Amino acid sequence: MPELFAYTDGACSGNPGPGGWGVLLFAKDGDRVIKERELSGGMADTTNNQMELMAAISALEVLEKPSVLTIVTDSSYVKDGITKWIFGWKKNGWRNAAKKPVKNAELWQRLEAAEARHTVTWKWIKGHAGHAENERADELARAGMEPFKL
Repeated sequence: MPELFAYTDGACSGNPGPGGWGVLLFAKDGDRVIKERELSGGMADTTNNQMELMAAISALEVLEKPSVLTIVTDSSYVKDGITKWIFGWKKNGWRNAAKKPVKNAELWQRLEAAEARHTVTWKWIKGHAGHAENERADELARAGMEPFKL
């Protein structure tokens, strides 16, 4: 059975400012890539964290049937948020440890709903460290941002 991977990244010019997200989605059979898909998009006024979240959301929402996949991100915010912090936020009515509203709560809720259909393993890698797939996701994120730059 092929393994499914999604490399996700977000980019922002200014924070907030125009931003983009990118996803490199592929299926591997052993060492051989058997199917590949690239996704990207952006917004005129956003933040880097929002674009990181949108990349992960888009990777999950594009899958038509429940899947087993590994999402690889260079955002510890996304990985830690969905695997650790979200449980406390939900318990506390979407408030953080300082009792303030969780930033990007609507995106976290959308990510959680998208993830619920799938079996996801989350992995963090260092960004801009020569990982070819992460670099491609970064290129896609920057391309997604381009139409929104002045």
